[in-house]
Amino acid sequence: MSEPKYAKANINRTFIKAPIETVWSTLVATDKPLPFFFGAICQTTNGLKKGAQMRMVHPNRKIAMVVGEVLEFTPPHTYAHTFQMTNIDEPPCKVTYRLEEKDGGTQFELTIENAIEGGKLIKEMVSSQGFIASNLKALAETGKPAFTGRMVGLLSPIFGMLAKDKQKIEHWPLS
Repeated sequence: MSEPKYAKANINRTFIKAPIETVWSTLVATDKPLPFFFGAICQTTNGLKKGAQMRMVHPNRKIAMVVGEVLEFTPPHTYAHTFQMTNIDEPPCKVTYRLEEKDGGTQFELTIENAIEGGKLIKEMVSSQGFIASNLKALAETGKPAFTGRMVGLLSPIFGMLAKDKQKIEHWPLS
């Protein structure tokens, strides 16, 4: 069997009119729903730090949507982790969030790497980059998610009912 072919890195950049500390604290919040991550709650066993296991869970706390391991955590500039969607049977990719102070605000960069070319994961991730960036921007600038983030929040109970059995949180424990 041949080695999988990986898609080229996909980078999304967005300027956020907020201090880097505000963007960082919004991005790395744990244990509360994050509208820019489709309402998911970031959970870890021992905080976000290199080597920590993390998962993004549905607000009902019964479904693991994403699991991964923190690869880099350098406040307030870089947060990188592996990223495996629990509903897609593909190996994880790498997601990196970079923040840079710029022109009285913060340059937010979201990079997706090491995803299988043509796979479901890269398609989902690339189509989600704009949603993530626009909702993080709105939340950091105004304290409220964008319209799309509010709609996802309202539809969250329906998404929870549509989850697959293999996504149940007990199948994805934090070690």
